[in-house]
Amino acid sequence: MKRMMIALATVLAAASAAYAEEPAKVMDTSAGKVWTDSAGMTLYTFDKDAAGKSNCYDQCARNWPPFAAAAGAMAEGEWTLVERKDGTKMWAYDGHPLYTFVGDKAAGDVAGDGKGDVWHVAKAN
Repeated sequence: MKRMMIALATVLAAASAAYAEEPAKVMDTSAGKVWTDSAGMTLYTFDKDAAGKSNCYDQCARNWPPFAAAAGAMAEGEWTLVERKDGTKMWAYDGHPLYTFVGDKAAGDVAGDGKGDVWHVAKAN
């Protein structure tokens, strides 16, 4: 019984740690330290978004795919969720919805930084 309780406690601790993880990671790039997705693809913010609201749809979203949140994802701290028009959820950091860029071909690329003077790498503080 004691072994079973220890095993259960270990599983619960691991599950709690998984939920506490940030949805993105930090990478050093030519633009400095930026947030990336799990594959190392740079995340971007869009000046035309409002706090907690995405304004990138249709062709915009094809070029700048939203940083999708998995089903059951939970907001924590500065990481929040934004609901899109189609009901899917995407991640936001400090209120800014986050996107990747189709022009980035490899982990750490920052080809989208400054595009149209409205797209910027999501800097990791």
